[in-house]
Amino acid sequence: MPIPALRRLSLTLALSAAIPLVHAETWPAADWASAPAPRSVAVDALEAYAFPARDDVGRKGVRTDALLVIRDGEIVYERYAGPTKASTPHLTWSVSKSLLAATLGTAYRDGRFKLDDAAAKFYPPLAAHPSLKVGHLLNWASGLAWQEGYEYAPLTSSVVAMLYTRGRSDMAGFTAGFSEEVAPGTRFRYSSGDTNLLSAVLRGVVGADAYQDYPWHALFEPLGITSAVWESDAQGTYVASSYTYLTARDLARVGLLMQRDGRWGEQQLLPPAWIAFNRTPFANYQANPEKPGEAVPGGQWWLNVPVNGAAKPWPDVPNDLIAALGHWGQGLYVIPSERLVVVRYGDDRDGSYSHNELLKRVQTAFAVENAQ
Repeated sequence: MPIPALRRLSLTLALSAAIPLVHAETWPAADWASAPAPRSVAVDALEAYAFPARDDVGRKGVRTDALLVIRDGEIVYERYAGPTKASTPHLTWSVSKSLLAATLGTAYRDGRFKLDDAAAKFYPPLAAHPSLKVGHLLNWASGLAWQEGYEYAPLTSSVVAMLYTRGRSDMAGFTAGFSEEVAPGTRFRYSSGDTNLLSAVLRGVVGADAYQDYPWHALFEPLGITSAVWESDAQGTYVASSYTYLTARDLARVGLLMQRDGRWGEQQLLPPAWIAFNRTPFANYQANPEKPGEAVPGGQWWLNVPVNGAAKPWPDVPNDLIAALGHWGQGLYVIPSERLVVVRYGDDRDGSYSHNELLKRVQTAFAVENAQ
């Protein structure tokens, strides 16, 4: 071999040794690739927590319907219980809110709206609230006098009235009729009404004709999602607060999209600025000391960061977590630093389930170093 060639070879080998190996990306095609992790004490401990003896009579304790763990774009763990199977589109409850955020992000990518646009520009029934911006709704900071009480306070619950009684035929219109309690953008108050206003805003952004199929054309189909069902009210507005159904495997595709900064293969489906907004804590958020463990609001996603003097809510979980959370224990958890996406469906009724405990055990069983 000539001397110059030897020198080039030596330089190449030296550079290869100096540059750390980049983990190859795997993307799901029609289905996910599967590389099940071997059984271990850590996996047994995870299952002992997630799948204890199931109480289907009293509905007590942790009641996991599905647990799916994706690492580096491959299934490393999957288990189902109760009536749920891999092919079952499961009700996601408020995970729907984050799905709407992802759908809106595709319209933001195309320049169809700005965060500081008045929401009434796209949904005229909000004309009584001229200072309410799209960004305020994304932070659950409309300032409206909303009470998210669920079944535990049915007589005063705004969300029960919206979903099941006087607001059910026009959920956005019902919410738009609330008075402002504080100025928009000054206070966080979790509100399913805010999200359904955003759903109506989306229709104004993309147009009534495109709206009917927009979540499929803009988000689900590019990701290869085939199981999605999204209910609408009598006005044809998607119930973005609550009523999407997806298999665990399909929901995990949204998680992988978020793990990889809005990129799906070679396509930048969601722009970096949108992902950054989703991951930014609402500036005026104050943790409730009476409710430790509540995640921090971002842009219709949930975060695990210390904010305004409060410790991060889930102490055993990395700060870069971003999550979509729903009633009765639904969760889509994305931990980019661990290259993990976790889907957990459940039917928890008594507060036994802990996000922190599940994710602590998932990390112990499937952390990145275990994949090397």
